Amino acid sequence: MSTDPHDKADVEKRLWKEIEDARFGMLGLVQSHQHYQPMTAFAEPETGRIWFFTRDDTDLAQAVAADGGDAMFVVQAKDGDFQACIGGRLSRDHDTARIQRWWSPIVAAWYPDGKDDPHLTLLRLDARDAELWISKGGAVRFAWEIAKANLTDSRPDLGDRAHLGLGG
Repeated sequence: MSTDPHDKADVEKRLWKEIEDARFGMLGLVQSHQHYQPMTAFAEPETGRIWFFTRDDTDLAQAVAADGGDAMFVVQAKDGDFQACIGGRLSRDHDTARIQRWWSPIVAAWYPDGKDDPHLTLLRLDARDAELWISKGGAVRFAWEIAKANLTDSRPDLGDRAHLGLGG
């Protein structure tokens, strides 16, 4: 998928599409000493939010419990031609409408008492900004650029980088 790194609307559209397609990424609090954790993302481009199911007794949910915190969510496209790091404010939010919206047999596996499980909660990332890396041409282009760089003592041109301001 071609994306013009200078077209904010195009880049933002690609960001949300890639989050939705990849679905998985690593989430963590910026000032925490905890490692980032693999999480399933539920993107909401219209609100600039990314939602995650979790149990309230996880380390991440406990760290967020008091008053939230600055967080990062890192996602990579399945084909490897897109990476993004999304920054924003992470908070707990037991939003029953969103639980209903994204509930599935996969989610249910983590909550023995279903949607009423007392440990079920959501984490909400209010996206503030994102840094994106958009590669060009896949594996063949990669091999060509590496060979060319080695032969000409130049740097490979593997793609573009873009920064987006998101939300408020």
